[in-house]
Order: sequence, then structure tokens, then C-alpha cells
Amino acid sequence: MGKGKLGGRVLKQRVLKLLKSTDFDLSLEELCQVPARQVINPLFSFLYNSDEQVRWRAITAMGAVVAKLADEDMEAARIIMRRLMWNLNDESGGIGWGSPEAMGEILARHEGLAKEYARILISYAREDGNFQEHELMQRGVLWGIGRLSQVRLDLIKDSVPYLIPYLKSGDATVRGLASWIMGLLMVQEARPDLKRLEGDNAELQMYMERKPITRSVKELAQEALKRLPS
Repeated sequence: MGKGKLGGRVLKQRVLKLLKSTDFDLSLEELCQVPARQVINPLFSFLYNSDEQVRWRAITAMGAVVAKLADEDMEAARIIMRRLMWNLNDESGGIGWGSPEAMGEILARHEGLAKEYARILISYAREDGNFQEHELMQRGVLWGIGRLSQVRLDLIKDSVPYLIPYLKSGDATVRGLASWIMGLLMVQEARPDLKRLEGDNAELQMYMERKPITRSVKELAQEALKRLPS
């Protein structure tokens, strides 16, 4: 993709082609070479895409593009963070698909933004915060928190009391993602719930290492238990 400014429709098609590329690592590098202000709107639109691969790659690309932007212009990056937060606000009139996942990916990639916005991401999991009632949105919030937990445990550990209740969710994906987070954070208090989930054979799809994988709640609970201090 050249550095010259492209028309909106042409640019959107070009970004989509890169997101669908067989060599996504190379596409990601190319996306990061384009001024963020040009690619950010197409990426926002692809957070809602019905093609799961496109949607998740847009989340990954959003993380890379915004982290690079934050190194160059922190205030411009904050504006994008505020757009993601607006998408999750009831007043926006939308549902906010993909926004918590994009927030988690961005914060995992940029320490400065993580220090400023980690509490806001966590607030979407808190009943006394910006709680997301829709279980599909809870999946996104927990994935975002888990993604951040992979690299910045110190910013998440105080949120444990708000995350443990998700182990009892009626949604298998939420239970599985909560189990994954309990393992990452090595939450000893979660042991009884994780032991109970060792009998939970429900399956879920997770996006890990830039690809979708199918796991069972049981497997994730067992892996988490192995990480707990004995």
C-alpha cells in the first residue's frame, strides 16, 4: 500500500485485502507503514465484520497501528481509545462489537496506554462499573482482559474479585475465558470453581497467537489449576 492518500472505498478494499492475505505478518507490517489516520476508519468498520478471520485480524491490526501511533503522537492514540470507549457507551446507540478486544490488544502492545486505560477496560467486567450485560460482549471484555494479562499482570491482579464470578456464567465461552484468565493470574481463590469446571466438556473457540483454536472449558480449567501455587 503506497503512502499517498487513497479514496475511502479504494482504501477500505485495500485494507480488507491485507486482512485476508495468506501472509498476514507481512500485511501487518504494510498496514503499520500507512499513516494511522488513513487506516483507522477501515479497521473500525471491520471490527463488525461477519467473517471471523477478518474481524480478529482487524483487532490485531488495530493493536499494532495504535501502539505505533502512540509512540509518535500520544494524544492521537488517546482519541482512538476514546472512540472505542464511546462504542461501548449506551449513548452511542451501537453494541460495540470488537471494541473491548481491540482495547485489550492495544493495551497489551503499549505500556503507556495500558497504564492509562487498563482500569477502564476492567470496568466493563465490573457490576459496579461499566458492566456489559450481553454475554457476547462479556466474551469480548474477558478476551481483552486476558490478552492484557498475558503481558501486564500487574495492571490486572487487583481486578480478580470482579473476574471470579464469570467462572459461574451460563455461557461456555465466558466460563472458558475466565478460566484462562485465572490461570494467567494464578488466582488461588478460584481453585474450587476451577475444580468444578474440570467436569465441563462444553467447547469454545478462542483467538490465540493470531489464529482461532477450539478448546473445552475443562481443558482451560485444568491448565489453570496446574498454574496455581500448590
